[in-house]
Amino acid sequence: MALALSGGLDSVVLFDLLLSLRQSQGFDFSAIHVHHGLSPNADQWEVFCSQLCQRHAVPFQAKRVEIARRPRQSLEALAREARYQALAHSGHEVIFLAQHADDQAETLFLQLLRGAGPKGLGAMPEERTMPETGVRLLRPLLDIPRPLLEAYAAQHQLEWVDDESNRNPAYDRNFLRHEIFPRLEQRFPGYRQTLGRACRHLAEAGELLEELASLDAESAVKGELLDVRVLQALSPARAANLLRHYLTLQRLPLPDTERLHEALRQLREAKDDAQVRVRFGEFEIRRYHWQAVAQKAKPELPPDWSQAWRGEEQLELPGVQLNFERRKGEGISLAMLENREVTLRFRRGGERFQPSCARPNRSLKNLLQESGTPPWRRASLPLLFCGEQLVWVPGIGVDCAYQAGASEIGLVPSTRSRH
Repeated sequence: MALALSGGLDSVVLFDLLLSLRQSQGFDFSAIHVHHGLSPNADQWEVFCSQLCQRHAVPFQAKRVEIARRPRQSLEALAREARYQALAHSGHEVIFLAQHADDQAETLFLQLLRGAGPKGLGAMPEERTMPETGVRLLRPLLDIPRPLLEAYAAQHQLEWVDDESNRNPAYDRNFLRHEIFPRLEQRFPGYRQTLGRACRHLAEAGELLEELASLDAESAVKGELLDVRVLQALSPARAANLLRHYLTLQRLPLPDTERLHEALRQLREAKDDAQVRVRFGEFEIRRYHWQAVAQKAKPELPPDWSQAWRGEEQLELPGVQLNFERRKGEGISLAMLENREVTLRFRRGGERFQPSCARPNRSLKNLLQESGTPPWRRASLPLLFCGEQLVWVPGIGVDCAYQAGASEIGLVPSTRSRH
């Protein structure tokens, strides 16, 4: 177990409380300090935390992160993301965070001002498991107001560092903290507890919506595909809930509410033969017949694009990773490819293919239609040619003339989408 120790009042108080548990119950813990490098005093804060841990024989670890600025994203949000990533990969299974009731109230207000839904308005949970690493984040002070923490620190004569950025009203959180909440407290002294209770109610509502979406997804989501008929059968609100859940399953960012509802409208109302395409940032949602798919929009390549294959085990192509595995008696006969030009390229029209030796040679166009391959994928499939002979088509197979015999070493290609 570890404590995220910034050196500020909140984390120093929690540090002292954990020391008390260590003394009374043999509770061992270590401390992690994340150095953002955003303040000229950042090095001093790290030294403070290191010396504090040294005085009390607490194992200490400092992790330095670099903040990569992105357009239209606040520095505060970027620093928070970098901090959580550092904690997630710190090697500890459980990490204590020192956020308190004032932090929770500020987070709720910020989410309200962003127009967040129930999940976002649930603000910070007391416990959360990070999906990437399984690290558990615990917030034991979430119901404690900051004035009580200040009183505890004064009573125990604790020392801490002050982040000068906390006084800068240019940051939205600081504006709420210094301008809005003091006035709110004058009129509603118990606002922290009330807002904390509202967060718990909203978090429960978010969990119920997630459970409902999971139930709907059982019949609607098959891998990367979403059944549009299920969306059409649900109420608009329930369909939107399912679409958000589907995008989360695909590990894609959620579009804003207006864009999501526009995508939902087109998916539900378009004619069966319409080719729906809704873009949001670098991603897109498409529909073909009763299937919808969300994916990263692939860069447009010229129709005459081609790339030679020279025996690589892996090729990075636009939007897709192509892997080649050697197996006995499967895939493409390696012997037939030796000393010949092997290339990957797109359809150019008129290709014919015979994936089964028991059936006649047929047009690739008909085979792709029968396989249910959406039109937008047909034009961008990486096809493998030996000379001018089409040898392999993703999702359909290997041409009869090039299939490896039972005793031959074969080449088995496979594709993997890259989000």
